[in-house]
Amino acid sequence: MSYDFDTVIDRHGTGSLKWDRFGPDVLPLWVADMDFACAPEVLEALHARVDHGIMGYTLPSREAEDAALAYLERQHGYKAEREWLVWMHGMVPGLNIAARAYAESGDEVLTCTPVYPPFLGAPSWQDRVSTTSPLKWDGARWTFDFDDLKNKVTDRTRLFYLCSPHNPVGRVYDQAELRGLGDFCRKHNLVLLSDEIHCDLLLGGIKHTCTATLSPEIEDICVTFMAPSKTYNVPGLACAFATIKDATLRGKFKLAARGLITEINPFGYAGLIACYEKGEPWRQELLAYLKANRDFLYGFIEENLPEIKVRPMEATYLAWLNIEGLKALGIENPHRFFIEHGVGLSPGKDFGDDRYLRLNFGCPRSVLEEALNRMVKAVAAKR
Repeated sequence: MSYDFDTVIDRHGTGSLKWDRFGPDVLPLWVADMDFACAPEVLEALHARVDHGIMGYTLPSREAEDAALAYLERQHGYKAEREWLVWMHGMVPGLNIAARAYAESGDEVLTCTPVYPPFLGAPSWQDRVSTTSPLKWDGARWTFDFDDLKNKVTDRTRLFYLCSPHNPVGRVYDQAELRGLGDFCRKHNLVLLSDEIHCDLLLGGIKHTCTATLSPEIEDICVTFMAPSKTYNVPGLACAFATIKDATLRGKFKLAARGLITEINPFGYAGLIACYEKGEPWRQELLAYLKANRDFLYGFIEENLPEIKVRPMEATYLAWLNIEGLKALGIENPHRFFIEHGVGLSPGKDFGDDRYLRLNFGCPRSVLEEALNRMVKAVAAKR
């Protein structure tokens, strides 16, 4: 590899949400933040922006718009127009704005669980109602349960939150599944919000489909969220965008965002341009590293932690661990148990299913190995 993913960079004391949450004795494998240095090409672009010397209010440049539009078409065959772009600081503000824009007080927002926690929180934060439908395991993969979705939708449901690829189960939905969901939303007059920020973290042998590309009819009800944040490990730059073809939906989103979304910082645009125009070689090597980490994780758990089960995942660097088997050992709160033994994971209850923990393997292999060895030692003491 020409890029370095093995060096352990000390993040303690840097204001890192990930590393400063638990303290120095806990290895944090929780929040979706990788422990790899940014691509040198991205750092070079940020240094150049610093060298300009002025950090004033920044508008989206034509160069940033061109980079985003070219990326969508090149990478995903999505031919969006310049006027469809709406810039924002990240997915969480976007989820909240969408709830304001497309639903009224007391209206419902439907989503499938388990799912990224703000999908569940944003509706209630905006005085809307979060309604959930569990994904079903069909024996080979997680997928939508359309029978349950039909039972959950009501005359107050206005919006569907889709996570594609799905965090935390790692599914890359195929065109038939997405078309079925799009048709379901059209039938029930729902706006379809498709959060696709993990779409470039595919772990081999599968292709992501942008929901908006399925048909003109689905595109007309679709609001797509994109960002380089997860793929290129730049979430701190706080730069994301929505593409919204329908002028009415776009207008409602912009109106709801008024006073909430201000100017993106200049580093956000500079980073996005560098990621999309120069980051592909780094991304390809990252994917190879993540695939190797995933495969190592699967094999290690199968051999050393039989009480924990991991189902196949197709995307992201987030493993969804079923920890029901730990109860037989008297471990009633696995999340707290592993923190006490030096490993910080994400609790499944935050995603809507307390039978699971989420593990972030976007880190140097040595860190992953040390964390897993701590987990083995802790569980072995309870056998």
